[in-house]
Amino acid sequence: MSVGAEPRPGLRELEPYESPQPEVPVRLNTNECPHPLPDAFLNELAAAVRELPLHRYPDGNMRRLLRELAATAMHPLEGVWAANGSNEILTQLLQAYGGPGRRAVVFEPTYLLHRRLCMLTYTEVEELRLDGGFELADAQVGAAIAAAPDIVFVCSPNNPTGNAQPLSSIVAIAQGLPDSLVIVDEAYGEFAPAGSAQALIAGNPNIAITRTFSKAFALAGARLGYALAAPSVIEDLRRVRLPYHLSSLTQTAGLVALRHRGDASALLGAIRVQRDRITRELRSIAGVTVYPSDANFVLFVPPGNATDVWQALLDRGVLVRDLTAVVPNALRVTAGTEVETGRFLDAIKEVLAR
Repeated sequence: MSVGAEPRPGLRELEPYESPQPEVPVRLNTNECPHPLPDAFLNELAAAVRELPLHRYPDGNMRRLLRELAATAMHPLEGVWAANGSNEILTQLLQAYGGPGRRAVVFEPTYLLHRRLCMLTYTEVEELRLDGGFELADAQVGAAIAAAPDIVFVCSPNNPTGNAQPLSSIVAIAQGLPDSLVIVDEAYGEFAPAGSAQALIAGNPNIAITRTFSKAFALAGARLGYALAAPSVIEDLRRVRLPYHLSSLTQTAGLVALRHRGDASALLGAIRVQRDRITRELRSIAGVTVYPSDANFVLFVPPGNATDVWQALLDRGVLVRDLTAVVPNALRVTAGTEVETGRFLDAIKEVLAR
């Protein structure tokens, strides 16, 4: 007896990607900006949305948004692209450069979605391991080049470890694989501006950078990301994108956010202060290993069982990310507001003092 349509082989072995959000007083598990958008931004956005002709399709070429992105990023207009979050851009890059019979290299531990998107686009994955400091070193560069992949993912700053990767390593990969695409995922790049690979694109047209409005622009709810690349890469993204893929609402939110980028910059400084506060105070606790971070979160290894520590924090109303399946016995905490960070630090000290 038939039980319905059969999906592609292996699909039902893959669990849906979910990030549970239980209702807790302090939520520090998803690396969002902890500060709400200022009233001036919200008022301008509301006025702009009221003027939108929502009975019409959006501008499929995103002309105003791409012009403003190019000006803000100081990158040629022909090399700028936007989509529904940087994850959609990563998917489009895999549709254009990956697929059946093609292969991607990822450096573990890294952003889980890179490997997942490869699977969904039938792109083979070769995993290489970062060293104990999670830095992309000569050994990993050489192994990536020897693997001769079609795509290489470099996450910088790396999620979940927090460290920016050396630009020299990115250049070495790009030059060692001139016919392959090197995707530099800079979702947290604004927190470590000196580490951006953007300047490398001019001399290495096989480098593509992806960024997001979710973190630095406090716009996670709008789902907007963008890419900086050579014009030839952007032309390939145009070939695989869906018609009218970015709504008028999202384009408008992006334009208003760019006009308020000064507000976003001010928030970056406040977030860095709390990130460094977390690092400093965790390092003062005996038995805690803390990894350096160039992002808006901190990866640490507590004494004892990390999952038990995670649950004890949750019992105290503080939600962090349990990453024990990715980095042994590790937890990741997002830099929150001053009050949220204080609640986390009080809770972790109480838990570890037991």
